[in-house]
Amino acid sequence: MNTRISPLSPLAFLSPEPYAPRVFNDAVEAVDALTALYDRNSGFIVDTFEALAAGGPVTGRCRAFYPQVSLETTSFGHIDSRLSYGHVTAPGVYTTTITRPALFRDYLIEQLQLLMRHHQVPVTVSQSETPIPLHFAFGEGAHVEASAATLSDLQLRDIFDTPDLTNTDDQIANGEFEPDPGQPLPLAPFTAQRIDYSLARLSHYTATGAEHFQNFVLFTNYQFYVDEFCQYARKLMADGGGGYEEFVEPGNIVTPAGAAAPERGDPPRLPQMPAYHLKMPGNAGITMVNIGVGPSNAKTITDHIAVLRPHAWLMLGHCAGLRNSQRLGDYVLAHAYMREDHVLDDDLPVWVPIPALAEVQLALEDAVEEITGYEGFELKRIMRTGTVATIDNRNWELRDMRGPVKRLSQARAIALDMESATIAANGFRFRVPYGTLLCVSDKPLHGELKLPGMATAFYRTQVNQHLQIGIRALQKLGAMPKETLHSRKLRSFYETAFQ
Repeated sequence: MNTRISPLSPLAFLSPEPYAPRVFNDAVEAVDALTALYDRNSGFIVDTFEALAAGGPVTGRCRAFYPQVSLETTSFGHIDSRLSYGHVTAPGVYTTTITRPALFRDYLIEQLQLLMRHHQVPVTVSQSETPIPLHFAFGEGAHVEASAATLSDLQLRDIFDTPDLTNTDDQIANGEFEPDPGQPLPLAPFTAQRIDYSLARLSHYTATGAEHFQNFVLFTNYQFYVDEFCQYARKLMADGGGGYEEFVEPGNIVTPAGAAAPERGDPPRLPQMPAYHLKMPGNAGITMVNIGVGPSNAKTITDHIAVLRPHAWLMLGHCAGLRNSQRLGDYVLAHAYMREDHVLDDDLPVWVPIPALAEVQLALEDAVEEITGYEGFELKRIMRTGTVATIDNRNWELRDMRGPVKRLSQARAIALDMESATIAANGFRFRVPYGTLLCVSDKPLHGELKLPGMATAFYRTQVNQHLQIGIRALQKLGAMPKETLHSRKLRSFYETAFQ
């Protein structure tokens, strides 16, 4: 038994030297200071752990803190009302803890530049009172316990701070955070520990590092789409990239532009929700994630990708067509959502409307026209716009049909799936522009069930076109100014300044 410390013996704190707050009028310098402070404090934890794991003596409890950035304004002056972010709404002190500033460098610089320009005030970089947990100091993908053969779990928690889920939540994003009197107001939708939690989860679920995720995301519920995306991306890389610089697959397998895909042996064991990244400079490329089936997966992955602050995410998948006039292979552009998925009920009540976003809707419709060749009134031959219902029971057809069919008819629903409303609702909740373009793969109310022979023929003829539409839509969104894409529709009465 390891007896290097007694559970009852008090330990002095071991911490880096105190950090005096610093004031900056330049966003780049402020982010450089945040990076240096974070690297110093997280490195202190890692170095202490490695020394103990190597058999060194326990001389105290190790603790280091996240950096934070703060802003104070005394003016009620109105900011450009066209802007959805980059400003605070009232006088006060605003602050947020910061993690992985090197990963978020461009994002942080942009947010701080906007605040400084709009309010004509400096920002302050200081040390917060929130400890950096040991596991997060190592970054995602680390298995700390496996490196601590000489330390028991009890001693780890005696010596280091570990993740504390009692203060890791979505209260800010959900609009439920109420600061105590005199407490600063939140500057960003997520705290540092909440972000670190999601970065670790992303690595676990997708088998790719957070640094590879792009700002435009496609979600799908079928491997067929991933196969087509990989084929498309590998050809792009072999042909020079076409503006993309790398293609990254699960396991962080990188194919650079101008190179053939690496030789593959046995297929790797895929994670629960594998991610694939077609990268461009500035993270302006496309990430595709196969979320599998069901609203639980859809909520899980969007909960975590949201901390990366993407510019848009779209759902591409298959659905049940609910109208007899629809044909297999027709497209459904969601302009409203009927939520019977239930996984978000505690975070976003079902009475909250999920609006269609004009910028996303137009990009999707233009992409359908461009890829299919149908225009104007002719487009109605293959695409219908309407309400998409999302349900949590894949075998809903086996229930007494009178209840579900009546509700679907009253909602004017034209399609039903298990993910789209969840993804849209989480986009709304986290202020990430969202959209849905589905493809009718069966019509259970009209006797056309999804059977193997029918499905195989459908997949062969339709998946590639559907994927190309999704890619083209994201390219159109990427060409828009960010101020236009990030709609004011997604902002509540009392918003954080950070996008």
